[in-house]
Amino acid sequence: MTDIGTGRREIDGQTYMIDGKGGLIPIGVIKAQEQLQDDLVRKIVGFAIPLSEQITRFREHCLEDVDGFVAMLDQEYGAKRGGRKGNLSFVSYDGLLKVDVQVGETVSFGPELQTAKELVDECLRDWTADAREQLRAVITRAFDVDAQGRINRYNLTYLLRMEIADERWQEAMRAIRDSMRVIGSKRYIRIYRRAANDGAWSSINLNMAGA
Repeated sequence: MTDIGTGRREIDGQTYMIDGKGGLIPIGVIKAQEQLQDDLVRKIVGFAIPLSEQITRFREHCLEDVDGFVAMLDQEYGAKRGGRKGNLSFVSYDGLLKVDVQVGETVSFGPELQTAKELVDECLRDWTADAREQLRAVITRAFDVDAQGRINRYNLTYLLRMEIADERWQEAMRAIRDSMRVIGSKRYIRIYRRAANDGAWSSINLNMAGA
């Protein structure tokens, strides 16, 4: 277990606990359940930190192994494996184990998005008599932001798939596409297994939140 400290300090034979403001509180005046909670959290975090570091090292080693294998293929055949964005899939010889390496992009939206919203709002005002309430809700929700002020990329992508002939709508969709800017990417490793070749893939879960 990682040493994360005890959260306690000894001064002149007296034990103090450090509170959230950095103050020293005599342990005798702190409720027993608060002391036990502190011990519980420190125990769990003490085990979690090295486990997290181990998973990080595992991910790095996996990517190094994958990159080494792909480099070998490139050298051998002069051809790259995977799609345009570098997504890769590797399957064991018996077809029961699989490793996927996928690229996730971080997308931001430029000022063109505001123009798109104005055009869409104009369409909605003109379509008031004909547009179903559900459609209006879907379109309006696409431009909503979350608590961190971020636009939901999936909702905007849903709009792009709608077949609407109105020229203003088409211009709005063009503005949405032009507003999208890829500002970063990250590779993800997903590992699967199955009991038989015709069986469904089952993910080997390394995420505590989804376990």
